[in-house]
Formats: sequence, structure tokens, C-alpha cells
Amino acid sequence: MNMMKTGILLALLAGILVGIGGLIGGQQGATLALVIAFVMNFGAYWFSDKIVLAMYRAKQVSEAEAPELHRIVRNLIRKAGIPMPKIYRIHHPTPNAFATGRNPAHAAVAVTTGIEAVLNSEELEGVLGHELAHVTHRDILVSTIAATIAGAISYLTYMAQWALLFGGGGRDREGNPLQMVGAIVAMVVAPLAAMLVQMAISRSREYHADEGGAMLTHPLSLASALRKLEIGNRQVPLQANPGTAHLFIVNPLRGGGIASLFSTHPPIQERIARLEAMAKQRLIR
Repeated sequence: MNMMKTGILLALLAGILVGIGGLIGGQQGATLALVIAFVMNFGAYWFSDKIVLAMYRAKQVSEAEAPELHRIVRNLIRKAGIPMPKIYRIHHPTPNAFATGRNPAHAAVAVTTGIEAVLNSEELEGVLGHELAHVTHRDILVSTIAATIAGAISYLTYMAQWALLFGGGGRDREGNPLQMVGAIVAMVVAPLAAMLVQMAISRSREYHADEGGAMLTHPLSLASALRKLEIGNRQVPLQANPGTAHLFIVNPLRGGGIASLFSTHPPIQERIARLEAMAKQRLIR
């Protein structure tokens, strides 16, 4: 169901992208939109992991430098049946972590020094299990594609604004004010819709990774970690790039009220409630 939902949402994103391309230049504009999306996704597929690791000055650590991290990850990959990822450390007091890489054979897991200081061994195992579940499910690739298409939609919308301003576009709109108003509304709504779809994909994958991580470790270990991480990120916020917020296990960006509608992560309390329900199911069985 998660994969089906993600596929539908990605298809919806692609539809919005093609629609905006058509708004700019008809069939040629739609084709151009697909080409732009392909080029952007190609670049993201090959280079997004290197870019995000460099962005946060993550340093790869050896087993001698981080024996506990290597021990936990090695035990988890045996259960998950995936290759050993590279392990990175970010020197920052905010407790957080993320995984990146285009597939399990080219994956990396990064943790902050803050998360190592805050969590005990079982909680850290829960967090790393969550991140390795992302790797197993290829969520990084899915989220990157979604973010890239959403970015392409914003870019094309910007182009469409200029096209309308100078009388361009794939259709003759002169003398048709209703069509012009419709085009303007579409340009306003399309980026917002794309952002909401991207957020929905990210939230769906977070729930899926919570479940996968809990299967590798224990649901209550991850639930306990999420409580601590939520508090830690409020106390010591990370100056994260909004474009990479979806990678982290908890949202590094502050925001409440209406801003929560655009959050890349589900509410922490909902995630914890689901994990606690999983733990109860294990006891029943």
C-alpha cells in the first residue's frame, strides 16, 4: 500500500509538471518539462549524496574512530541483508541522523555528535535501524525524485510567469480573460500542490521506515529515541537547508500551526503511538 500510494503521488507530481510545461508552450512545453525533469533527476541520482554530505561537513569515520556505530550498523545489516554502508559523523550538538545514497550498494549513514551524546545504545540502534530501513526501501531515491520534480515545477512556473507577462505561451490567450485568469491561478496553485504532494510522499516513507526499523530492533527503542530527539531539536535547532529536511529522522526545521501542513515529517506523537501499538502486537503474539 505504501509503494502504491507513493507511485500515485509521483505520477501526480509528473502530471503537474507536464501541465505547467503545456501552459508555457503547449506540446513542446510539455516535452521540455519532461526533459528538464529527466536531466535534474539524473544529476540528483548520481550526485545528491555527495552534495548533502558536503553540505553538512560530514566526515567518514572508521571502525577505530567509531567502534560503537560500526558495531550497531554491522549487526543491523546482517538482519536487513544489505551491504555495509559508509558511516559519517557530523560535529553538531543537535541530535539527528540521516541516510543517503542512490541504492543499498552506495549508501551512507550520517549521525551528529549530539545524537551520540543523547541516546543510549538501544535507542541509537533504533535510529540506525530506521535509517537502514530507508536504504532497504530505496526511500532516498524516491524522495530525491519527488523533491527534484517539485523543484522543476517551481522553476517552470517561474518561466510561465514571464511567458504570460510578455504574451507568450502555447495558446493564443488574447481576448480571453477567463483563460488568462485560469492560467494565473494554475501557476499559483501548482507549486503549492507540488509541495504538498512531496510532503505526503516524505511522510509516507517516514512511517514505512519506522516500521522497518522497528522490525530490525524494537519499537519501543525507536519510540524512546524519537521523544529525546524531538526535545533535543527544539533546544538546539540545526540550521538545515529546507531542501534536505526530508532526509533527517526528525524534522530539523522549526514550525507549528499552519507550517506543520508543509512538514516533511509526520507528527512525532503519531509516530510514537504507532510504534507503541507495534510493541503491543508483539506481546500479543
